Amino acid sequence: MAYKISSYKHGYFFSKLVKNELIKGLPHIAFKNEKLCDVYQIGKQVKTSFKSKHHISIERPLEWLHIDLFGPTRARSINDYRYMFVIIDDFTRYIWVLFLKLKDETIFEFVKFSKNKHKE
Repeated sequence: MAYKISSYKHGYFFSKLVKNELIKGLPHIAFKNEKLCDVYQIGKQVKTSFKSKHHISIERPLEWLHIDLFGPTRARSINDYRYMFVIIDDFTRYIWVLFLKLKDETIFEFVKFSKNKHKE
């Protein structure tokens, strides 16, 4: 029964258990459900999306890139890579993922990537 009690996250369920005396020894605590937790409320708020463009401002591949570096990851890869460097071409929506051992390698890998793509 302890498992079922811990799975209920809202005070509403606890108040039903107390009110109906379904569990012996459960203290009589009044739970109020009138106000949501501030963190929960902020997490549920949704912004409206940006208006769609009617014309494409990018005219060729590799003109506009979205870049993200994240890590260190908890689990290391087979070759001890802990960081991922993601490059997305806005025109083609093509995605490249580069694996890095150190964060300091980012600029060198981007320069190498840029040179290779300009040669193609």
